[in-house]
Amino acid sequence: MPIKPPQRPRVSAATGRPSGEGPGRAPARPSSAMGPRPGARPEPVANALAADRPTALYLSCASGVEELLADEVRRILGEGPIVIASRGGVEVQAAAHLHTAEECRAALIDHTLRLNLESRLAQRVLWRVATRVYRHEDDIYALGRQVNWSDWITPRHTLRVDVTSRRSHLRSLNFAGLRIKDAVCDDLRERTGERPSVDTRHPDLGLVLYMDDLDAVLYVDTSGEALFKRGWREDTGEAPLKETLAAAMLAAAGWHGRPEDGPLLDPCCGAGTIPIEAAQITCNIAPGIQRRFAFERLLPFRGAQAAWGLLKQAARARECPPRVPIYAGDVAFRMTDFATRNAERAGVRHAIDFKTADALQRPVPCERGLLMFNPPYGERIDTKGSARNAYGQRAEQGGDDAGGWRDDDNEGIARPGVRTAREAFQEDESAATFFQRLSSHWKKQYTGWTAWILSPDMKLPSAMRLKESRRVVIFNGPIECRLFRFDLVAGSNKPRAGDAAET
Repeated sequence: MPIKPPQRPRVSAATGRPSGEGPGRAPARPSSAMGPRPGARPEPVANALAADRPTALYLSCASGVEELLADEVRRILGEGPIVIASRGGVEVQAAAHLHTAEECRAALIDHTLRLNLESRLAQRVLWRVATRVYRHEDDIYALGRQVNWSDWITPRHTLRVDVTSRRSHLRSLNFAGLRIKDAVCDDLRERTGERPSVDTRHPDLGLVLYMDDLDAVLYVDTSGEALFKRGWREDTGEAPLKETLAAAMLAAAGWHGRPEDGPLLDPCCGAGTIPIEAAQITCNIAPGIQRRFAFERLLPFRGAQAAWGLLKQAARARECPPRVPIYAGDVAFRMTDFATRNAERAGVRHAIDFKTADALQRPVPCERGLLMFNPPYGERIDTKGSARNAYGQRAEQGGDDAGGWRDDDNEGIARPGVRTAREAFQEDESAATFFQRLSSHWKKQYTGWTAWILSPDMKLPSAMRLKESRRVVIFNGPIECRLFRFDLVAGSNKPRAGDAAET
């Protein structure tokens, strides 16, 4: 499970020397991994080595979503906590006015509850428990021994260690994971006389070890299953568009389900991820309200059960009828039915108007609105009838929006033997024809609407003969995509070089 903590210059905040220079790079073993020592909490320094930074949360996200996630975290937590966006995620520290370990620990527990329940964009909420500059495997074992693991679990709990690295010089990442597992087991055996067991499928304590060329950072995974698993999708083994990516598309478009944002239409909805996410947004449904989290089994959160119950109760109380209409559909009856059943499980069937229709022929449902479109790139797209088989194959092979890759968890691992979406799209002449016909239909029927299309093809505006007004870089797993915005007007609107700014 790749985790990408903040990238930073190799300069120590404590000494001012380049990293690796000067003595005492490894921190002293704290009395508890749940928070910093009283009076020793430094101000947040973005350029610090991992060993110099205070205890904090780290929220991983898809590349390109970091600033959107930082804004979301501030909306959820308010202005008190320190929120630092970085490559691949966002770091959250307790408010600067909190100085004692107990105050910081209580604040981070509260933040953990709220972020797991409310974040639509984060992939996981990780609690940083130990950091160390390392040179060999013994340093990794010492990293694991910095933590009093009896604060987190008992010997009756199970654990799993995942390892990810960027330029690590260790020969075996698996052995590094075993050293962390040994450290946890040895610590608990010394304290209790017993050791926990390993469970690679459903552990009580999930640990994530991240290593770059100098730093090793150990996290507790408070989420358990990745946060895109909202709790309503049937586990079919398919790889549809992730809910977190659908939410990122909506956030990048500035659509928050308010009356001023206008209605939303997904004309090629597949399994319904985008309209379901949009419906939950406009109905004020918390994304994590239907699922369980790993922190519910961990010792530090046992005292927060009452607070957790109140948070969920408040989330349910704020749910409301849809504030704007949501329209969706697909060319295949099977996919529309599949999306409808998903919407029922998500509790938003009443908020979505599903209709089986060809995107090239679907009439406009209202005067103004927003089109959100993640096309099935990499597959044959044509008019209704001749495309029916192609759309049926999409339903059988990957649910909605399967862009030529498979992702078993949340960070996107390209599977061998499968063409990437970019390659498949560029080779597919029928796709180019489809988009030309689609833009012609939109200019005739959807004048005044705004369309957002996620695509790995940088030449999509030229193919559609439209001028994009904005481009947003978002990664769909390992695939670098652009979310293009088109302001639809009647007649020809050919793109000109440099017209749109990219963010």
